[in-house]
Amino acid sequence: MIRINDINHIYFLGIGGIGMSAIARFFKWKGADVSGYDRTPSHLTEELQKEGISVWFDESPTLIPGNIDLVVITPAIPVNHRGLVHLKNKGLPIVKRSELLGIITGEGKTIAVAGTHGKTTTSTLTAHILYQSEIGCNAFLGGISKNYQNNLLISDHPTPWMVTEADEFDRSFLQLYPFIATITATDADHLDIYGTHQALLDSFQQFTQQIQPGGFLILKTGTPLDIINKSLTVYTYSIDDETTDCHAANITFDGTRYHFDLVM
Repeated sequence: MIRINDINHIYFLGIGGIGMSAIARFFKWKGADVSGYDRTPSHLTEELQKEGISVWFDESPTLIPGNIDLVVITPAIPVNHRGLVHLKNKGLPIVKRSELLGIITGEGKTIAVAGTHGKTTTSTLTAHILYQSEIGCNAFLGGISKNYQNNLLISDHPTPWMVTEADEFDRSFLQLYPFIATITATDADHLDIYGTHQALLDSFQQFTQQIQPGGFLILKTGTPLDIINKSLTVYTYSIDDETTDCHAANITFDGTRYHFDLVM
C-alpha cells in the first residue's frame, strides 16, 4: 500500500504534463525530493526547475537518481522507454498518474469535475470559490489558472476539501471516489480508447456509482445517464432551462465578462 507521507523521493516520467506537474508540485510542497523526465523543455518544466524540482530531457538511465521510492507514469510513455525499462528492472513501485491522484484525493473530501468539455473551467472556478472562502481547498487543476499562475492550489489553513479534474481519457476518472461530482458533458470523445459512444457513457455511468454514499451529483440537464446510485442527491443545471435546479437569468456581457443572476 502506498502511503503518501512515507514517500521521500518521487520520480515522474512525463513530468511536464499538466496533470503530472500538479502532483509533482504537491509532493514538493509535502517536503519530498521530486525529480523527473520529459521529452522536451517547456515553460512548465522551466517553472518546475525554478521551484527546485530536477527535470531531465534525456531518457538515459544514467540520469535517474538512485534513491527513488515511487515512480509515476502517464499513458503517453511507451513501454520501451529506456528510463521506464530501467526502473522496472530495478523493481521499483510504478503507478499511473490517475492511480496516485486517486490515493491522494482519497485522503480528503473530494469534489471531482468530469466531462468531455468544460471540466477545466468548471474545476478551476469551483476551486477558486472554495479557496477564497473560509472553507478552503487544495486543488489539482487541468490548466494553469490565470489568477494563481499555477495548476496546484494549497489552502493556507487546514481543510479536508480537494478539487480535481476527473479525466475520462484512459478511464482515469474511475480511480476517483468523490463526495461531490459534477458532469458537464458526455459528448462522443476519445473513441480511440472507448470504441463507441455507448462505451464512453457506460464509463461515466460507472463514475456516478463511485460517488460516496450520501454524496452529491451535479449534472448538466439532458445528460443521457441513468443514475442508479440512489444514495445520491442529484442537482441539475442549465444556462436558461427553468425546470432545472439552477440556471442563469438576466445574462449580460460588458465586453470583458459575463454577468447573470443565479436562480436556484
